[in-house]
Amino acid sequence: MNLSEQLSTIRRGTAEIVVESELRAKLERSLKTGVPLKVKLGLDPTAPDLHLGHTVVLQKLRDFQVLGHQAIIVIGDFTGMIGDPSGRSETRKPLTWEEIRVNAETYRAQLGKILDMSRTSVEFNSTWLGPLTFENIIRETANLTVAQMLQRDDFAARYASGRPISLHEFLYPIAQAYDSVALQADVELGGTDQTFNLLVGRDLQRAHGQEPQVALTVPILEGLDGAQKMSKTLGNYVGITEHPGDMYGKLMSIPDSLMLRYLTLVTRLPEDEIREIAQGLSAGRIHPMEAKKRLARTVTTQYHGEAAAREAEATFVRVFHDRQEPEKIDEMYIPGGAKLRLVEIVVATGYVSSKSEARRKILEGAVDVDDATLTDPNAIPLSDGRRRLFRMGKRFWRWVQPA
Repeated sequence: MNLSEQLSTIRRGTAEIVVESELRAKLERSLKTGVPLKVKLGLDPTAPDLHLGHTVVLQKLRDFQVLGHQAIIVIGDFTGMIGDPSGRSETRKPLTWEEIRVNAETYRAQLGKILDMSRTSVEFNSTWLGPLTFENIIRETANLTVAQMLQRDDFAARYASGRPISLHEFLYPIAQAYDSVALQADVELGGTDQTFNLLVGRDLQRAHGQEPQVALTVPILEGLDGAQKMSKTLGNYVGITEHPGDMYGKLMSIPDSLMLRYLTLVTRLPEDEIREIAQGLSAGRIHPMEAKKRLARTVTTQYHGEAAAREAEATFVRVFHDRQEPEKIDEMYIPGGAKLRLVEIVVATGYVSSKSEARRKILEGAVDVDDATLTDPNAIPLSDGRRRLFRMGKRFWRWVQPA
């Protein structure tokens, strides 16, 4: 692509580019010399299951990759021991080496659903951060001031309210910035919550005599509730490895107001097509349900293939439009199920990952057993040893029998 086309692709779904004139100059030089830009994205292996919220910035890295630039994933195995304080109102608990290793390998396996891993460099920042001596670290901290650190919104808020800020948290943005120095990054990507860290990278590169990287941020994706950011903890997420039917059904549940934002940020449908959908919705030519089906079908196809997406759509129509059960419902046997409480069974089915989330879903009336809604988390629904049909939420069905 020529310069104008590259910039158009890069701007899509971007929140801010610091500084765009510098990006233009870097792209011009790349076109003249044939040397691709080094585009860096850091991932701290704190939550190993990627969801659509993570894919917004990964899609942007993929855009650079398609344009012929070098995609570099930095797995923060070293910085994971510090814990990223971004957006935190209290000190984050650091991970152990074992947790970091397990999570990092899970990331590797999932990244290939978005990136061309044969053309992606995966680096671990312990490679260059581990060998630093205490003298090296002191020299790096001399390049920044406490006043700079307290300009960061979350640090400023905590300081003003008297909540503690540990000194090691000041080291996190310096460590992330040093990644850019070690790699001589041309561009670093991140969510808008990473703006401060990305800008520290520019400062540290200047201190090392390097041309500063361009800091490019993307929006934070709202979750299925349409209010808070997508998060596993909040239960408002769509995992990229979820069953196709669950993925499709969850996307059909988002508020209508989010459809166009999701189409822009988590798909790569042509922008002309998205504009046509927007105009059709505004003029009443396209029903919101049809636009949402387009979104759900596109995303499910991207992660599971066209056949799986078609099957997921057919199941959705049958179950929710025609109010029929799915043609196929998975069966499972739960050891000791006859003595387990409902809250424990709901976790065992895989519908949720924790008892606290299961309890919340039960109390909300989201769990039906043989067409009866159960709201007592301590009920023992399999006490008679019979097979029961569990329907959890709107999309999750299981035949469950004690083993």
